[in-house]
Amino acid sequence: MVNLNGNPFYLDDNGIKWVEDTLKSMTLEEKIGQLFCLPGVSSDKNLLEKLTKNIGVGGIMYRPTDGKSIQETHRTLQDTSKIPLLIAANLEAGGNGIVREGTDFAKPLQVGATDDPEMGYALGKISCSEGAAVGCNWSFAPIVDIDMNFRNPITNLRTFGDNAEQVIKMAKRYMDAAKEEGVAVSIKHFPGDGVDERDQHLLTSVNSLTVEEWDNSFGKVYQELIDYGAQTVMVGHIAQPAYAQKLNPELDDKPVPATLSKELVTGLLREKLGFNGLAITDASQMVGYTTGMKREDAVPTAIAVGCDMLLFTKNMEEDIEFMFKGYHKGLITDERLNEAVTRILATKAALNLHEKQAANTLVPSEEALSILKNEKHIQWAKECADKGITLVKNLENLLPLNNEKYKKVYLNVLEENDRIDSPLRIKLKSMLEGEGFDVDVRNRDFNIDMEGFMAGKPDARTIEVMQEIGAKVSDFTGKYDLAIYVANFETASNNTVIRINWKGLGGMGDDAPWFTAEVPTVFISLANPYHLLDVPMVHSYVNAYTNNEYVLENLFDKLMGRSEFKGKSPVDAFCGRVDARY
Repeated sequence: MVNLNGNPFYLDDNGIKWVEDTLKSMTLEEKIGQLFCLPGVSSDKNLLEKLTKNIGVGGIMYRPTDGKSIQETHRTLQDTSKIPLLIAANLEAGGNGIVREGTDFAKPLQVGATDDPEMGYALGKISCSEGAAVGCNWSFAPIVDIDMNFRNPITNLRTFGDNAEQVIKMAKRYMDAAKEEGVAVSIKHFPGDGVDERDQHLLTSVNSLTVEEWDNSFGKVYQELIDYGAQTVMVGHIAQPAYAQKLNPELDDKPVPATLSKELVTGLLREKLGFNGLAITDASQMVGYTTGMKREDAVPTAIAVGCDMLLFTKNMEEDIEFMFKGYHKGLITDERLNEAVTRILATKAALNLHEKQAANTLVPSEEALSILKNEKHIQWAKECADKGITLVKNLENLLPLNNEKYKKVYLNVLEENDRIDSPLRIKLKSMLEGEGFDVDVRNRDFNIDMEGFMAGKPDARTIEVMQEIGAKVSDFTGKYDLAIYVANFETASNNTVIRINWKGLGGMGDDAPWFTAEVPTVFISLANPYHLLDVPMVHSYVNAYTNNEYVLENLFDKLMGRSEFKGKSPVDAFCGRVDARY
């Protein structure tokens, strides 16, 4: 049974009456429609009305677009929906999670590095107020994973750190801000990402902690945040074999994603942790889910085991058909269906969506867009950058930099874009020159014509590369006083690793810092905090966590000594390696 006047709903008599009356009036088709939170892929009004009137979806989530357009799309959806919609967004790092013009505040790991819970509040306030301005009422954040494994390619910057207490204090302040803005949070990704080194987008990843280890880490996080009033939980395609087998000793050791595990959703999340709110799956196209069982069975099984909504579809019509088949086969019982729909309706009532629908205020007016990237939000972003940028290593006190002692600078910018004129390379070169340095930028484009070279007809770039490979050490060390590396490899789904792939043909043609015994070298990461694994030899190392304009501005103040480094590393940036410290 769902406790409508208890945590996290706390509905009054009118709210309870709306939930109960609405449920009683619903057809089977309307109940099934509520189980789906679909991806927003169009602003076409005819298609939007199909989703709201023909299918009766329970929720929708759009990727970032311009504020005026997304606000109008949300207005059309709410105006044509019989039951108000949950409108979601990944409000993980700022308002730019739903609006292109929104504030790019900070990655959660940068927030963690400030060690200031008020920056957790600022993250929530900026993200949710700007989301609410365009009609968003559901944040798929805060992320409460614990970054226990530095090799994990998907948690990383998206976490508050590798410590449960740090995660709890930042997440609670995010939740405080979300509540002020009338936005529901979804703590994710239950039962906890960051243990495995693999990405659940690509396979069923495994939280391999023992029961005791889980209780003292992820269990502590989820219990505290559930008790604190988290309205929804996102269930990941992540196995937790120890707890599954404890709750059902008859299970074998085959990892089953939580999204398909009654033991983990009903047994652990509902019964042990006492979660009474809405549980939604992570995206159902992810391989960690699709390989769990035949999709025809997987779609209704997610609901049968205790999840209340399915996030996204692989094929909308087919997945809806699968859900109906699961119901008619008895996989989803009437009791389970009504329970799921009750939780969906109760979440909407707890957000007062039924009252806002009656007052026609589900989506604000265009004037609400004025909050986007306002001066207060920009100041918060600057403060977070100032407090978060972390000096991890500074041998021989190389930092702050002296533009007289280190006049000639070799700059190597490591990013996916290898063009010499990439925006980041241009920006960094300009900023260094503005500080009084003479700067040469490394060309990382190694698409050279070896066939032409061997035939005696090399092009200019091939000649340049071959000359570099054959150059004397003194040609390099005599030319530069300082080397600066800047890496910008952000966390992204569907990655197997986030590592540096060096460009070169061998020897001195490699663009790895082969010269650190002779040329002082600074390495700065604007994203992944674990690059010391690949560059343990550098003299000085800085983690900045986020590559926005506020970070770059503060970073240069710190590099030049105009500001102190204040960040406290929320993870082990040395990756447990002794060599990285020297």
